[in-house]
Amino acid sequence: MTTRPLQFLRRGQPVALGNVPPDRTLLEVLREDLGCTGTKEGCGEGDCGACTVVLGEERDGQLHYSAVNSCIRLAHSVDGMALWTVEDLAEDPLIQPVGDAPAARQTITLHPAQEAMVQCHGSQCGFCTPGFVMSLFGMYQNHVCHGKPITRELAQEELSGNLCRCTGYRPILDAAQQMASLPGMAVNESEVLQKLKLLRHDALAHAADSAYIAPTTLLELLAARAAHPGAQVVAGCTDVGLWVTKQHKQYAQMLDVTRAAELCEVTPHADTIHIGAAVTLTDAFAALTAQWPQLHRFATRFAGLPVRNSGTLGGNVANGSPIGDSMPLLIALRAQVVLASQARGERQLPLEDLYTGYRQNVMAADELLVRIVVPRPSAQEQLRAYKISKRFDDDISAVCLVLNLDIADGTVQRASIGAGGVAATPARARQTEAALTGQPWTEATARRAAAVLQAEFSPISDMRASGAYRREVLGSLLQRYWLESQGQPSVSLDTLTLEAAV
Repeated sequence: MTTRPLQFLRRGQPVALGNVPPDRTLLEVLREDLGCTGTKEGCGEGDCGACTVVLGEERDGQLHYSAVNSCIRLAHSVDGMALWTVEDLAEDPLIQPVGDAPAARQTITLHPAQEAMVQCHGSQCGFCTPGFVMSLFGMYQNHVCHGKPITRELAQEELSGNLCRCTGYRPILDAAQQMASLPGMAVNESEVLQKLKLLRHDALAHAADSAYIAPTTLLELLAARAAHPGAQVVAGCTDVGLWVTKQHKQYAQMLDVTRAAELCEVTPHADTIHIGAAVTLTDAFAALTAQWPQLHRFATRFAGLPVRNSGTLGGNVANGSPIGDSMPLLIALRAQVVLASQARGERQLPLEDLYTGYRQNVMAADELLVRIVVPRPSAQEQLRAYKISKRFDDDISAVCLVLNLDIADGTVQRASIGAGGVAATPARARQTEAALTGQPWTEATARRAAAVLQAEFSPISDMRASGAYRREVLGSLLQRYWLESQGQPSVSLDTLTLEAAV
């Protein structure tokens, strides 16, 4: 099989690379093929952020910036995009001082993201620094350049995917907040967009013998799935990327679903919201928190921002990991998934019915998950999502529990409960739902339901928690939900406010 040349924009000029294998990572291309060794390889699994780069792509006529982990991002997935590495911030001619003062152009040598790190002493050993700088650059373009302030909380959230083991986070958070006070720099977005349009996008990407297939419509995507059932389906590659870097798997052919326009849309309807399977976790959670603002903290604790910027909601659901946080939430929201094939069209089913076993599902070889349908909130529902993990940020759940009760006139009218980390698949707590439905919403009901919830699952013991601990946590979380429903304030790390040192 052949691959079309990989093309992207860097420092205002197109870069074209031929014969890039379909499973080669972006980090490998940067460090080994282009000699861009400023981008570091740390964990190789999207946890430490040392490999962070920033991508720019056109969306609705605007340039959209995303900080991503290059270690698990497939190189071909950035075809047709703009790319910035840490070496580019002071060298890209399209990153220009704000205003026309000639003196400013002569004196500015570092980007504000870099200068702020210097002034705040945000670097020590320096290994993690390039990743932090690139995450800061993404923040700068998405917030400072639009006149939006960077609060301490925002800096903490958007740097949660970058780990430091020697400097400490206080000076780095200081740097995030100081960027806006430095002489301004901005990407010349109109010129970048014009240059992106000039990059070639020919039909070779969809050819029958292509090693990396990236159809641009749903019809083409389903046809490719039918024609190449053995191709590895990929989206953001935040999991498949690990199979490449950690398990050393090799793939002769990839089918990328993220270029199909219909899968990248969030479409509101009167009673539901349709989220395309290739919508990033960042954008999907934004759509959900617009309806359920209380989900904001839960959403920001799903991995780190670079993972959420690459990973997709459909990929997380189709992957079916029992510790994937989006599925318990979607189960509690009573979401449905839509599967499609070229031969049989579409079918829709409750999300919890998608799974048949550990990382196994009902999808046929020619089917793809194309969207998730989420009902809009009702006036009576009370939704709470809980994530229990060893680290607060950028960690995998030991237990994830999402409770959604419709309570009216002191009675539970309907209950929907999703649980993760307690079974071989993301699960719906049907027995607990039955124990709650139709009952008066009292402390006694909550205690009885907590006992049912503890007995409903038989979680395993592993490195994250023992089975006994997980069962105990399930019951405790339901009782916590009761207390919060009565107005008792939550006392947890979720309510921690980070303040700058004085």
